[in-house]
Order: sequence, then structure tokens, then C-alpha cells
Amino acid sequence: MNVKKEILIGFLVGLICNSLGIAICTFILASIKGQGIEETFNLYKNSGNLWMLISLGALPNLAAFFGFLRINREYRARGVLLATFGAAITTYLIYFL
Repeated sequence: MNVKKEILIGFLVGLICNSLGIAICTFILASIKGQGIEETFNLYKNSGNLWMLISLGALPNLAAFFGFLRINREYRARGVLLATFGAAITTYLIYFL
């Protein structure tokens, strides 16, 4: 299969895992605080702490990365790593700007 296509598949899996991670973190924080999910997300967004949710949301990328390595899909693992770097850069930019 084409290398670029494999990396793109891994990148998309990384974005999906990151999105699910953000949703799970928001759900957990909302249940701890006794608030709604949307209210909790908006609280973090409006207070300038969205970077926390993005960085915690990147944790499921670890499972995708090592899962792809386990089944010998190195280029897909590279795509997940690329998505994780994108999340890290986004977190950095939100925090410092």
C-alpha cells in the first residue's frame, strides 16, 4: 500500500483518538464537578485552560501508536505520532498565546 496513504490513515486515527480523549476527559471532569458536558467544556475554553483538555485528550494516542506497532503498521504509527505532535503544538500555542 502507498506510504502516504498509510500515514494519512494513522493521522486520522490519531485525530479521532484525540477527539475521543477530549470528550472522555470533559465527561469525567463534568461528572466530578456535577455540571453538564457542554458547560464544562465552555468553562475551560472561556477561562483559557483549553490546553489542559487537549493535552489530556492526547493520551489515547498512546494506545493507537503501540497498537499499530504491535501489528507491524509502522507508517500508521508515524501518522498517529504526527497527530500527537499536532496536538502538542496546538497546546503550546494556546498556552503561550
